[in-house]
Amino acid sequence: MIKETPAFNVKDCALVAIATGKKAHNLRELKDIIQNIDQGSIYYHFWGMLLKPRFMDSEYNNEFALWVKSSLHDSILAERLSVVDPTDFGLLDELRNELVDTIQERLDEDEWINFVRPQNKFHFKKSHIVVFDTNIALKDPSKFSEVIKEMSTSSIFYHFIDARRRTKDNVDDFRQWLMGLDGKYNPICDKISSLDPYFVSLNTLKEQLVNIFDDFFKGGKINE
Repeated sequence: MIKETPAFNVKDCALVAIATGKKAHNLRELKDIIQNIDQGSIYYHFWGMLLKPRFMDSEYNNEFALWVKSSLHDSILAERLSVVDPTDFGLLDELRNELVDTIQERLDEDEWINFVRPQNKFHFKKSHIVVFDTNIALKDPSKFSEVIKEMSTSSIFYHFIDARRRTKDNVDDFRQWLMGLDGKYNPICDKISSLDPYFVSLNTLKEQLVNIFDDFFKGGKINE
């Protein structure tokens, strides 16, 4: 009996910001709150920027680095925080510890505590994801390229980034699905695993995924 290929169900999402009531007036307060804040807040302030309209490219990829630069005017720490890649950490608590250590290192270097004006406080938020069904179900991997082209950036976010919190092996939904099929799709999975979603826009990530599937199914192989 031939085993039926399970469908890849395309979803879309919205990332809703929820106020935590926690606010930081200076760097020490920022560090102390990060130590105990809900994991969803760490997640939101790192990944939430990807889903916000961006009218210009920012060298600061997370909101902690952006606030340190724009409100505390500490370029040294802002640069250190901006290069922290959340994909390097399997657990959000590991990412939290990296943030705390990086900020503490800067506090040890400079005893001066710079306070910001009340209107410039860092407001901690946490995320709640709302998921929508698009009613698109895919069974043929060769059609993936065309489907991805029509996916919204928030759908890319859900299947490529948020999936890493949901799947057992912390992988995106594309690889999770392909790995459950014939092993001939391993070259695609290897290429997808090399993508870093943090330092590119969702539109760029979408283009990269389309190119990977096109190279395999139209070119007959993944280019080395």
